Amino acid sequence: MNQGEYLAAKNWVNEGCSTEVTPTGGGPVVEVATLKGFECVFANILNVVIRLAGLALLVMLFMGGFKYLTAGGDPKKTQAAQQTITYAFLGLAAIIGAWFIFLLIKTFTGINVLEFNIMSEPTPLP
Repeated sequence: MNQGEYLAAKNWVNEGCSTEVTPTGGGPVVEVATLKGFECVFANILNVVIRLAGLALLVMLFMGGFKYLTAGGDPKKTQAAQQTITYAFLGLAAIIGAWFIFLLIKTFTGINVLEFNIMSEPTPLP
């Protein structure tokens, strides 16, 4: 990713998170947080949670593999390692299943439940 793409991505994330306000006495423009900032907070939390879930999956798989390699033929240790790997894949399946449920909700109702919007103006009815 070059610098222009990075800045474009950074500006997209921060778009609408604050409002530029000029002080009444003059001076530099100040960015003030608004209620629309909750959209950015929600999006950032969602991004962090997804990345942490992926990192947890990777760590659990490495732990299970390490336990399996160091079990030394002990049936209890081997079973514990297999359970760790199984739970890691069950967690992955749960994450993918939740994503599919959200996708089905969007498909059938047209509502994107992963997009958090605070309306600033009422939307006129058609």
